[in-house]
Amino acid sequence: MTSEAAVSTPSSTSSSSTPAKRDYYWLRSFVAGGVAGCCAKTTIAPLDRVKILLQGQNPHYKHLGVFSTFMAVPKKEGILGLYRGNGAMMVRIFPYGAIQFMAFDKYKKLLNKRIGISGHIHRLVAGSMAGMTAVICTYPLDVVRARLAFQVKGDQRYSGIIDVFRSIYRKEGASGFYRGLTPTLVGMAPYAGLSFFTFGTLKSQGLKHFPEQLGRPSSDNPDVLVLKAHINLLCGGVAGAFAQTVSYPLDVARRRMQLGTVLPDSDKCG
Repeated sequence: MTSEAAVSTPSSTSSSSTPAKRDYYWLRSFVAGGVAGCCAKTTIAPLDRVKILLQGQNPHYKHLGVFSTFMAVPKKEGILGLYRGNGAMMVRIFPYGAIQFMAFDKYKKLLNKRIGISGHIHRLVAGSMAGMTAVICTYPLDVVRARLAFQVKGDQRYSGIIDVFRSIYRKEGASGFYRGLTPTLVGMAPYAGLSFFTFGTLKSQGLKHFPEQLGRPSSDNPDVLVLKAHINLLCGGVAGAFAQTVSYPLDVARRRMQLGTVLPDSDKCG
């Protein structure tokens, strides 16, 4: 009891301001991350729509390649056709970020106190668990987004986000909102593992063989070399692309299961 009093009495002003600062930091990070996520997702939305159309083998575009589909969509549906379904993704980003942010903190404390894990593995496991939690909680919006992105102008069965929710619940039940969740969660593990492993390998080998060209002294410790900013970005891109390529078959399975009854061969994608 004495130690508690000693800790709390000296700086009552700082202790009262700490929660406010923490809340402000959380809100600022949440809003900044959400806005950044919206900008990033909107930027790649055209390529993402092309990917969904080709993964589901849409009858209007299945005979085309990536570039041909990218050019054909604006001609058939207008330039906004490249952004079909992006609204559902924008709605998903903020709750996804909030859940992931809060879950990461909770899992980190849980792993440290209950299991005793700390260090890099601690953050990796907590981050993976937080990502899976956020995916599970916001997955229905991902299914809605896929259904909207797959339909083509002139051959539409849904009028908007609310209509997709109603239709799925009426025809497929609550389980329809989680079609493809299993390959999604299964694919997260190899993706995270491969991306971390590849990035770590590129970083260590690069600094080992080309320290002067690729490295620079760390601002925290001049005796330690870290990758230059543009090299770090390049390594991250290569690692992400490699991990995505390896886990891509699971992504195709996820999309086809999400599209469900929209596909002509939906009986094979249950």
